[in-house]
Amino acid sequence: MKLTVLTENTSRYGLPAEHGLSLYIEANGRKMLFDMGQTGLFAENAQALGIDLSLVEFAVISHGHYDHGGGLKRFLELNSKAPVYLSSRAFGEHYNGAEKYIGLDKTLQNNSRLVFTDGETKIAEGFTLYSCPEMKTVCELGSFGLNIKRNGVLMPEDFRHEHYLMIEENGKRILISGCSHRGAVNIEEHFQPDVFIGGFHFSKLEDEKLRELAQMLDTRDTAYYTCHCTGVQQYEHMKKRMSMLKYISAGQSIEL
Repeated sequence: MKLTVLTENTSRYGLPAEHGLSLYIEANGRKMLFDMGQTGLFAENAQALGIDLSLVEFAVISHGHYDHGGGLKRFLELNSKAPVYLSSRAFGEHYNGAEKYIGLDKTLQNNSRLVFTDGETKIAEGFTLYSCPEMKTVCELGSFGLNIKRNGVLMPEDFRHEHYLMIEENGKRILISGCSHRGAVNIEEHFQPDVFIGGFHFSKLEDEKLRELAQMLDTRDTAYYTCHCTGVQQYEHMKKRMSMLKYISAGQSIEL
C-alpha cells in the first residue's frame, strides 16, 4: 500500500497546508481518496505531486465535518465516476460550540454519486468501512465542545457520523481514521490493527492525560502514523513515550 498526504495541518515538502486532511491511497490494485480537506487545496497539491484525481475509483469522507469534506464539490467536478462513501449521519447539524456550523455543504447531499453507509460496508476487495455502533468506551474524553443539533436542540456530539476504513493487503490490517473523535484508544482496542493512520484529536489535551493515552496505545503491537488534529506539540510529547509513532505531513508518501 502506498499513501500520499495531499493536505494536512503541516507541510515539510514545500506544499501549502491547511487545517484539514486528505489522503490518496493505492492498495490492492485500486486508487482511492480518503477525505478532501476543507477547500480545493487537496486537488492543487495532488496536481503538484503528479496525482490524477480523475483516475480515483472511489472516495470516502470519514465524518461530517468541513475540514474533511469541504472539498467534496471540487472532487465531484474533477472526477466524473467515483462514488463517495459517507455515513448516513454525515449531513447532520454539526457545531463547534453554539454558533459555528462545522458540517458539510448541504446543497450536495442529494448528489447521485454519494453512497450513504451504516454498520459494515465492503466497498471493494480489501476495503471495508465500519461505523461501529457497538464500540466500547475504554477511555472517555468527551466532545471537546463539539455539538450536534437535533430537533432544534444542541447537545454534545456522540460522533455517530464517523466511520473507519480498514484496508487488508498482504496479510496486514491497516486502519484509516479521519479524527478518531470516538477515542483513539477505543478505536485501537476495537480493531487492534497492524497499522493505525489518522488524527487522534488530542490537540486540546494536557501533558498528564497525553502520558496516560500514550502508555495505553503503546501496549499494542501497532504502528501509528498520526497527523491533523493530534497536534504537533502533543505528538512530540507522545513520541517520547511511544515506540512506534510517526507524524505525516502534506506532500509525504509512505509505503506499507
